[in-house]
Amino acid sequence: MHKSKKWMEILVLAIAILLAVLFFFPVYFSLISAFKSNGEILRDAIALPTSLYLDSFKYLLTETDFPKAMLNSLILTATSILFMILLIPMAAYAIERTGKKWTGLVYIYYLAGMMIPFQVYMIPLFKEMRSIGLYGTLTAPILIYIAGSVGMGVLLFTSFIKGIPAEIEEAAAIDGCSKVRTFWQIVFPLLGPCTASMVVLQGLGIWNDFLMPSLILHSDKRTLIVEIFKFVGELASRWDMVFAGTAMSIVPVLVVFIFLQKYFVKGIAAGATKG
Repeated sequence: MHKSKKWMEILVLAIAILLAVLFFFPVYFSLISAFKSNGEILRDAIALPTSLYLDSFKYLLTETDFPKAMLNSLILTATSILFMILLIPMAAYAIERTGKKWTGLVYIYYLAGMMIPFQVYMIPLFKEMRSIGLYGTLTAPILIYIAGSVGMGVLLFTSFIKGIPAEIEEAAAIDGCSKVRTFWQIVFPLLGPCTASMVVLQGLGIWNDFLMPSLILHSDKRTLIVEIFKFVGELASRWDMVFAGTAMSIVPVLVVFIFLQKYFVKGIAAGATKG
């Protein structure tokens, strides 16, 4: 029995190592290719660079709209996440603490939105953005990102709020705190792991999104991923530019994740045991 358990642990470890290698290989491939010329990449894609080739980075930053595209992506991601954090936790708090029949219906309505693929309502949505004059502006995708995150956000936050004792809020009410003050000063700080999980998951989705910005934004408002894709042609591609841009796009994501990883892991672990 003891031997079989030991072999099972070895098997699980071997599978984990294999999966880690498989997931790391695309990152390794992108990073080494970022420091190679286009000719080197085409000659031997997986070989290490013979020298530290930095011309791709210099060209992207000085001769293209890459800096502007990075700023557009930053504005989209930061603004969307900010409004998600301001609005969605309050909606989840109202649904969970009110306990009325109609709030349960609202909760189901939000969750039902998660089951409809974006491609189903994509064209009518774009027509609506055009009819109200937002098509081609950064405001349009921000509104769409916020609305699209409500279902998952409410699900996450209501699950966490269930684990917060209502007695804490009752004590705050006795001390004269309003509902709004009770939420922001007492309840919301306890939702840190959940908030970090949402920031990371939604932030990654928005930062790496290609479909929405490519369809709804004008060429002068390209985002990072759309700008990188510009170097992929039908007959010829500048892979040195693609991988250099990809490497630079990874840096902000890594910085944010390093700062939030502790809370993110707590949020995922706690979310597995709640709700």
